[in-house]
Amino acid sequence: MPVPFRDRSDAGQELASRLGQYRNRPGVVVLGLPRGGIPVAAEVARALDAPLDAFLVRKLGVPGHEELAMGAIASGGLRVLNDETIRDLGIPAAAIDAVEANERRELTRRERLYRGAKAPLDIAGKTVILVDDGLATGSTMRAGALALRERNPAWLVGAVPVASRGVCEAMRDVVDEMVCAETPEPFYAVGLWYDNFGQTTDDEVRSALAAAERRMAAAPFLSTTIPSGDPRSGLTARDAIAHGSLPLRGERADHGPLLERIGKAEIVLLGEATHGTHEFYRQRAAITRRLVEEHGFNAVAVEADWPDAARVNRFVRGESDDPDAASALGDFERFPRWMWRNDDVLAFVQWLRDYNHALPPGAVKTGFYGVDLYSLHRSIEAVIAYLGKVDPEAAQRARARYGCFDDFGDNPQIYGQMVSLGIAEDCENEVVGQLVEMQRLAKGMAPGVELTPDEAFFAEQNARVARNAEAYYRAMFRGRASSWNLRDTHMADTVDALIAHLAQRDGRARIAIWAHNSHLGDARATEMGLNGELNLGQLMRERHPGQTYSVGFSTYDGTVTAAADWDGPARRRRVQPALPGSYEDLLHEASAVAESDLLLPLHGDNAVIESLKEPRLQRAIGVIYKPETERFSHYFHAILPRQLDAVLHLDRTSAVQPLDPDPGHEEPDETPETWPFGV
Repeated sequence: MPVPFRDRSDAGQELASRLGQYRNRPGVVVLGLPRGGIPVAAEVARALDAPLDAFLVRKLGVPGHEELAMGAIASGGLRVLNDETIRDLGIPAAAIDAVEANERRELTRRERLYRGAKAPLDIAGKTVILVDDGLATGSTMRAGALALRERNPAWLVGAVPVASRGVCEAMRDVVDEMVCAETPEPFYAVGLWYDNFGQTTDDEVRSALAAAERRMAAAPFLSTTIPSGDPRSGLTARDAIAHGSLPLRGERADHGPLLERIGKAEIVLLGEATHGTHEFYRQRAAITRRLVEEHGFNAVAVEADWPDAARVNRFVRGESDDPDAASALGDFERFPRWMWRNDDVLAFVQWLRDYNHALPPGAVKTGFYGVDLYSLHRSIEAVIAYLGKVDPEAAQRARARYGCFDDFGDNPQIYGQMVSLGIAEDCENEVVGQLVEMQRLAKGMAPGVELTPDEAFFAEQNARVARNAEAYYRAMFRGRASSWNLRDTHMADTVDALIAHLAQRDGRARIAIWAHNSHLGDARATEMGLNGELNLGQLMRERHPGQTYSVGFSTYDGTVTAAADWDGPARRRRVQPALPGSYEDLLHEASAVAESDLLLPLHGDNAVIESLKEPRLQRAIGVIYKPETERFSHYFHAILPRQLDAVLHLDRTSAVQPLDPDPGHEEPDETPETWPFGV
């Protein structure tokens, strides 16, 4: 009879010894079943040098007989049901939904507790090792395995330190490989085979996940070493950057060298390392003003929804009744409002209105456009309103088609989840059919209908947004890469449609695009690309070679406007100093040598390029900032000279000021030492 394990860590080390063939193998992910499976999985992940995540499963118990499972729900919005049990017991759908709603609340609570707003690891095409601390009936692991199959892993391994021989063998019909370190008989219970089988706490789960995150921070996404400098010159990377960059001193002349390098590029991508930094917005606006005034740019396209930006477009072109820029920004009601409703955007929008107004009659005006796709319902409303004006019968047909979404309320994620789970039929045919009709109507507009040059194009684009948003919300439940790629492809398609429209209307199309660095830096030069993700910057380079110039922004520390959780209030949060060895840390050191912020060109064969040709960590803060899980939540590897054409490093930055009333208090300079993991 086997000797009991001392505790779960001891059990994990023993289990890891049975999984040695997966050590250092690319594409291996370890998932632990909380709570007891996490300490075991942590030891397995450490031994295999693999990333670790929690995979939550909640049993759906039969009402009145909760010990009997009729199904389970799992991380990522997945649900599996035991159709035979449900049929034999005659359990109505309403009862199943009620039990699921209750368990979903607890699962959501634990998801937020363990990973905050961070998405689960993408496991599509990877080897997944699903770990628990033991199998009694195997129902939890079985449900987890069935749910994971929906996310298309290449190979699925179940692994436990101890289980009965029969249950271990039975698991092989749901996993590709089942590893049970010990299979004692008689089995009795899992806890019998541990000296210490105390309950694992939530804090222990979070601590284990944080420790795994720190461990993976040192692992580059390519098997390369990072050089300290240029072997041809003897310069360190810091000194090469300091000597090869240009100073930013807050003067108009700062951007002259950048504009010279942009030259005749038709598409200029202006990024940001956060969605809430005042200096990023201010610098982008200053560069864009010169592109408009001196280089004939006639469009600003932003990471915002099409119908929300359309109201701003009408205002800046003098085609709306909005009395001022603040009113024109009024349609930005969805979280995060501060991203476009802030002082810096307000000033730029007012400037663009004044610039267009001062042009001579007949001159080409510059517009403001959104390229994102979250506005499913807003775009549907815009399509119907347009058709009500030009073709009431077509409007009726549109209402009927879009009525497909009526049963799902105002939250399109509910639609995506229900369709993904097979509970409801999708609306793909309806949104595609409506887009086709819009394109047909545009070619044969009814006589006597008076429209501005933009109206038909805007309406067709809203129909395109509805089509792509429908696909996006379904893709959300198939994994990050699928939904990310669909979203950024939509952005690229929108830019291309806008280029064609502007070229026809104005005789030219030169566009400045404002979005996050993660959208505008070429994904092929980042960890994203290795995970199967593409982005807008990559697609623009591929579709418009020689006509695209990408500018990234970075900062070392300061403050940022961000939320702590999705749909949370805006807060002025302290930005932690960049991690040692990251691009931000390196640029910070070079900035200290140069005694100024930096403009760093990234072209040519020189000491700068040589010193940056290997991957380093790069920080990305979105609308949510999680300093307590800084490395795992906000860093990825990139090769800067392949990712961008130039970088503006603004060493210490400040939070953007939202227009909307909000407490917006600044958080303490230091995160309390005990929250959440004492690091």
